[in-house]
Amino acid sequence: MRDVTEAILAVLAGGARGALATVVRTSGSTPQQPGARLLLCPDGSAVGTVGGGAVEYAVLQELQEIRESGQSKLLSYDLGYDLGMCCGGRMEVFAEPIEATPRLFLLGAGHVAKATAPLARSIGFEVTVVDEREELASEERFPGCRLELIDAGALLRRTELGERDWLLIATHDHGLDEEVLELAMKQRPRYIGLVGSRRKVFRILQRIARRRGELDLERVYAPVGADLGAVGPEEIAVSIVGELIALRHGKPIAHLRAVDDARLAKLLEGESPVGDFPGSHDDADEDEQSSP
Repeated sequence: MRDVTEAILAVLAGGARGALATVVRTSGSTPQQPGARLLLCPDGSAVGTVGGGAVEYAVLQELQEIRESGQSKLLSYDLGYDLGMCCGGRMEVFAEPIEATPRLFLLGAGHVAKATAPLARSIGFEVTVVDEREELASEERFPGCRLELIDAGALLRRTELGERDWLLIATHDHGLDEEVLELAMKQRPRYIGLVGSRRKVFRILQRIARRRGELDLERVYAPVGADLGAVGPEEIAVSIVGELIALRHGKPIAHLRAVDDARLAKLLEGESPVGDFPGSHDDADEDEQSSP
């Protein structure tokens, strides 16, 4: 039991998601009693046991799905009838995801961040607002959030980011957005979202590629959000949080991100200039860059 507890603490500290099975009820002859636990770690290794053999194999299969979906399940097995085990008893096992509270960093305290913060907190994110403008990054505008009254670039230089960390870049300055995006791409947060038009995104990525060469865009969602036709800060916040939910649970969704746009590949290779690209939060981009 101590090994399982220590492994759970390691999962929580590391930020990635594992899955835990706990025997909650038994009847008849069973290989384990209530309280037995089995942890599937993020790297695929397992600690503990719920009985071995066919029941443990079945539980591990369920834990793999739960690690992906983030959804808990109550599992029930007739060991003889369902699994062909000679024990012949029954077991109920509660299986649940194990992960640290995800952290969402709102880099910029403008209109979109203000609308996004309460929605993100309502679905379980620990929200940190980062903006050196004290009149915007205030407790009145962002109740229940942690506030960092410093430049977003300075925060990223001092903060180590990992799998539990999600970033939304929406500062008041295009140059700062570019700086922060480049700094974020040097680390391994779970998600990097950038508010702005597709034109802006293409220009920023093109300049970063010229400095750094080939870019790893796997975790970059720019333009940010689900493709809902959102207009205005409140609707855009819904599209952003919807994207976060889909990614947390491994569900497909129509993203606005430009990673798969063939024109982006040409731009990064320096083959063509940036044109006008519809289909992203153009109005939000202007709003975030020109007003608090």
